[in-house]
Amino acid sequence: MIVLQSASRDTRALQPLLTVKPRQIRRLLLPLPIIVLMLIFGYSAYYLSNQNGIRALTESGERQLGLHTRALESEISTHTYLPSLLELESSVSKLLLGPSEPRRLKVNRYLEGLNRRSGSRAIYVLDLSGRVLATSNWRDADSFQGEDLAFRAYFQDARLGKPGRFYGIGSTTGEAGYYLAHGLRQHDKIIGVAVVKVRLQALEERWEQARLQAYVSDENGIIILSSDPANRLKAIRPLSAETRTKLASSLQYHWSTLDELKPIARQTLGPNTELLTLAASSAQGAAAEPSSYLAQTRQLNDSLWSFTLLSPLQDVRRQAISQGILAAVAFALLAFLLIAWNERRKVLATRLAAREALEQANNQLERKIAERTSDLRASNDRLKAQIRERRLAEETLRKAQDSLVQAGKLAVIGQLSTSIAHELNQPLAALRTLSGNTVRFLQRGALDTVTSNLATINQLVDRMGRITASLRAFARRSDDSGQAQLNKAMDAALFLLHPRLQETPLQIHRAYSDAHLAIDQTRLEQILVNLIVNALDAMRAQEQRQLWLDGRVDGAHYRLQIRDNGPGIPPALRKHLFEPFFTTKPGEQGLGLGLTLSASLAVAAAGSLSVQHPEAGGTAFELCLPLVPHAETHPHE
Repeated sequence: MIVLQSASRDTRALQPLLTVKPRQIRRLLLPLPIIVLMLIFGYSAYYLSNQNGIRALTESGERQLGLHTRALESEISTHTYLPSLLELESSVSKLLLGPSEPRRLKVNRYLEGLNRRSGSRAIYVLDLSGRVLATSNWRDADSFQGEDLAFRAYFQDARLGKPGRFYGIGSTTGEAGYYLAHGLRQHDKIIGVAVVKVRLQALEERWEQARLQAYVSDENGIIILSSDPANRLKAIRPLSAETRTKLASSLQYHWSTLDELKPIARQTLGPNTELLTLAASSAQGAAAEPSSYLAQTRQLNDSLWSFTLLSPLQDVRRQAISQGILAAVAFALLAFLLIAWNERRKVLATRLAAREALEQANNQLERKIAERTSDLRASNDRLKAQIRERRLAEETLRKAQDSLVQAGKLAVIGQLSTSIAHELNQPLAALRTLSGNTVRFLQRGALDTVTSNLATINQLVDRMGRITASLRAFARRSDDSGQAQLNKAMDAALFLLHPRLQETPLQIHRAYSDAHLAIDQTRLEQILVNLIVNALDAMRAQEQRQLWLDGRVDGAHYRLQIRDNGPGIPPALRKHLFEPFFTTKPGEQGLGLGLTLSASLAVAAAGSLSVQHPEAGGTAFELCLPLVPHAETHPHE
């Protein structure tokens, strides 16, 4: 009966969950309209800010446009009086009416001084045939003296009594300039033409200093002045083939190709105002992005030239983007606050509605808590008992492993005890003989012999000390952590096995490098002793015994291979090599723990011990151990 009541209560508890699903769906779909409205608000703010920025930039550009066009007109009008001024010089009229070298020299000097005082590029006088009679640069190597300029448009206009205004590139110097021509009259009859060449590059230099981006186009639509040198002598509108032929024959722009300035994008905003997107110039580099400008154009007074001011839109666009992001974030914050307020209102309503239910459920919950607390207390006691048992088992296992390691060491020492005793007996016998002889020689007064005998006794005692010290070091207990030096461990292992190596001599081939390995020094020596002892036992029946010690670095590990030329291990026994108490040695020569302990010590040091069976015969054990970081390896042959 109690089970049925509990099941009915669980069913009633699950029923409200079914009504939550539509609310969850609404919560999942709610972010979508918020994101859409954020984008709408952000784009609207961006659009309005961009339009206001362009409007303000247009007003500022109009003021700058008037200022710079007046500066350009002033620069041009500064030299307009010069050609007509030559009518007042009698020497010029005399030269045109009766050319002679003295008159030409006098006029040249006059023009030279006038050019220097006025700051123009050159002043020269042409006769009615278009040939230069006198010029201010008569001393220069590229002088205009004697040059035929009848094909120039400014000469033809001035000869007809019109003011000659012309921008072009000089056919002699290849230098661009603005030409002002005036027909020289005498008794209302034109007798020659005076021309002043003015350089306008000073304007470009001032633009560059002021970081102004602008250009001036002439009546042909060719850019003759530009703050960007890459845009100079480019056409702002497409040129017909007829126009190109006409301009090429006049040599007005010398041999320039007159490429068209093609914006990437163009949008007309009003009369003489448009948005342009231009590709990056060569000075900015190939990786530079295109730039957008507000282009405002105004025609100069008394001239067919047009001045175009380019105002960068980068700051306007950046500010518009900032305004758009700010509006989107503000809307998102407002929406978040409204959602939070609505959720809080729902939470408060839910709390008021659930308070009674909580009071009813509180009594049942306290009862269940009391029941489950007792269950948890019992489970906790059982868990603590299991933890104690596991810790005890781990401690027992660790002690057993240490005991096995020590037993393996003592087993190796036991196998070598006969040879070690023989090694110690020889020095002891020699000590007995030498000590007796020393007493007799001391009585006879042979001090030299006594000194020699005592030195020999000292050497024998040191030898016995090294043997016992190596045994103590090998037999002592080791830790799980530490560092080992491969050369030192190999030398200690071979020294410990020296008596055994004298009984069973063999040829050792060393091809490894000294390395610092992440393993205890004593444990590495024990592994090496076990592997070399196994190799010696395997080669006991061989006539020519050879042992190869090869090593190499493999990433963050060092691989040492110990290979013998013994008979090898039968295939049927290979799978049992690393099993405890398994041995292939006859009788009671081994406990069968050497390879098991060596493999366990290698695994404990984050390494491994594996066996290979070469086709040429013998057995090869490969010991892989991690290297100590930032330790150098030294080759050892």
